[in-house]
Amino acid sequence: MALISKIALPDLDYDYGALEPAISGEIMQIHHQKHHQAYITNYNKALEQLTEATAKGDTSTVVKLQSAIKFNGGGHVNHSIFWKNLAPVSEGGGELPEGSLASAIDTHFGSLEKFVQKVNAEGAALQGSGWVWLGLDTELKKLVVETTGNQDLLVTKGTNLVPLLGIDVWEHAYYLQYKNMRPEYLKNIWKVINWKYACEIYEKALL
Repeated sequence: MALISKIALPDLDYDYGALEPAISGEIMQIHHQKHHQAYITNYNKALEQLTEATAKGDTSTVVKLQSAIKFNGGGHVNHSIFWKNLAPVSEGGGELPEGSLASAIDTHFGSLEKFVQKVNAEGAALQGSGWVWLGLDTELKKLVVETTGNQDLLVTKGTNLVPLLGIDVWEHAYYLQYKNMRPEYLKNIWKVINWKYACEIYEKALL
């Protein structure tokens, strides 16, 4: 069996306080250094245990470890996307999408405003913890809005789905600043959304 490499916490492209006032520096620091790091630590630990169990032929332990690997690995993948989906206003955060992605949003959702309303509504309605996504179905060449529970990846909703934009609606993403007002968090996060990055991913996914 090929060895799977351990993962490490990715650096952010901006300072923790650079997304204020939309997202506080305190939230960003805790979210990145504590929560994301915890997913990485637990994933790497589970990976070590998986390697040992596999070497011993311990099938029961191998099976039990799958949920920890899925959850913590998903937490790492989702957060790595999330950080790229954000940018300070001074570096283009909140600027409207342009080009083919902007046209596709108009085609599939009616307008950018209607798209944002749909994302905000579905993100606010998601029970418990999870994510709300803008994805591209590469087979149908269609944009979709989906939600995933806990740390499930967007691909769990369809093998052809590529995440263009993911918004974390776990309480740890907003509670210190917005308390229980998830809709307010969703309203304000658009001020620091990195549409340039989403447009780049969209163009690559269409190739």
